[in-house]
Amino acid sequence: MFVLVNLKAYPCDPVAVAEAAAAVATDTDARIAVAPQAAHLSAVAETGVETWAQHVSPVEYGSATGSTLAEAVADAGAQGTLINHSEKRLKLADIDASVRAAERAGLETIVCANNPAQVGAAAALGPDSVAVEPPELIGTGTPVSKADPDIVTGAVEAAAAVDESVSVLCGAGISTGEDVVASQKLGAEGVLLASGVAKADDPRAALKDLVSGL
Repeated sequence: MFVLVNLKAYPCDPVAVAEAAAAVATDTDARIAVAPQAAHLSAVAETGVETWAQHVSPVEYGSATGSTLAEAVADAGAQGTLINHSEKRLKLADIDASVRAAERAGLETIVCANNPAQVGAAAALGPDSVAVEPPELIGTGTPVSKADPDIVTGAVEAAAAVDESVSVLCGAGISTGEDVVASQKLGAEGVLLASGVAKADDPRAALKDLVSGL
C-alpha cells in the first residue's frame, strides 16, 4: 500500500512532517510520500522522504508565468505529482496535457477523480494511478470505504476495464490504520490523505497508526 500525505496549504511544518514520514517509512518498510507546497519541495526532498508535487501545469518551457513547470518540480526533488485534485480541478484536455508534462519530466502520476465514471475517463489518459475521492467526504474524517464502499470497488472495476496497469488509490476521510486496511480489502493499492497527518499533534504517531495494519 502506498500512503501519500497531501499537506495542501495547511499551517504545518512540512519538514517536520517529512522527517516523521521518512522515519516511519524506514522503521516499517511502508511506502510513504509527502506532497508539500511547491515552494517547499526541495526542503522536503532533502529529508530523504519520497516527495510529490500537489500539481503540475499543462505547459512546456516558455511563456507560462505563474505555472508549475513539471521539469522544475522534478529538479526540486519530486518523484511524482497529483493532477486534478478536487481543490485544483482541470478540464479534460488539461489533465491529459499535465499527465504528458509529468511523463516528459519523469514524474509518476496520480489523477484524482470524484467517482467511478470519472476514474474510467482518467484511466484512459494513461496515468500511473487514479485516486477516487468524493469531494463531500474530504476532511470529514469519514472514509469513503465506510461511507460508501461501492465507490471504491466501482473505481477499481472502472480502472481495470480501461487499463489494468493503472492502480487505484482511495482518498477522502482517511485518518486511521483501520481505514487503510479497509481500503486495501476493497481493492485499492494506496491511500491519499491530508488532515489526518497534516493537522495531527504528533504526525509520526499518526503515520505509525496508518501503516500499523499493513
